[in-house]
Amino acid sequence: MAINRNSNAFTFLFAIIMVLIVGAALSFASMSLKPLQVQNTIEKEMMSILGSVGVESTRDNAEGNFYEYITNRIVLNHQGEVVEERDGKIDADDKNEPFNVDVKKEFRDRQMTNEKKHYPLYVANIDGEKVVVIPMVGKGLWGPVWGYVALKSDYNTIYGATFNHQSETPGLGAEITEPFFTNEFAGKTIYDEQGKLVSIEVQKGGASPDAPHAVDAITGGTITSKGVQEMLERTFSVYDKYFEKNRTQTSQEI
Repeated sequence: MAINRNSNAFTFLFAIIMVLIVGAALSFASMSLKPLQVQNTIEKEMMSILGSVGVESTRDNAEGNFYEYITNRIVLNHQGEVVEERDGKIDADDKNEPFNVDVKKEFRDRQMTNEKKHYPLYVANIDGEKVVVIPMVGKGLWGPVWGYVALKSDYNTIYGATFNHQSETPGLGAEITEPFFTNEFAGKTIYDEQGKLVSIEVQKGGASPDAPHAVDAITGGTITSKGVQEMLERTFSVYDKYFEKNRTQTSQEI
């Protein structure tokens, strides 16, 4: 029986077959590339975490540097209590792995009760000094901003910070990624002399270099700067109970 290549039935059949072939090819390509995509995402986050403690890394050495400097990965509950701890190689499929905690979801999911929320924290050893790294997410002018802030072993003094964004304006809000902004945070403290959490003010118009709890805002990037400030305040308040408990223990040891 001859096939009528000009018929509507042939056209539809040909289209269906092509869709199935192309769909199968795309699905296979996606599945084949997924492990590489996951690894790239992990390495990118490793670089950001390491950047907050002053360890510059590339995609080639990020994993090696991460396991060299990051000694512990911790998950806290809303009471600041440790509920999970890891110190080996990251398992991308382990739901309890601290590295796999979706920070954005934990902070923003209004349907999730506090009792179900978890917050990751990383412990680093930098030249013999214990440093803790806190991930954070917030909102800039045009979209999400995020970053990592590292604290010294007193759980008060900032060791370093890295920030990033999705779509802030180049030359303005996007400048939060630049060293001239992130370097300002080193040496600042998030608690006042009475032990009250005050976080860091990102101050429009210029902060004094001697101000213990303030840094200069980005010129022309006021909304993004305030987004970073809100992100810092909110995140530090979540970890406050953990910081306070460990600060007390550190003081007693001294």
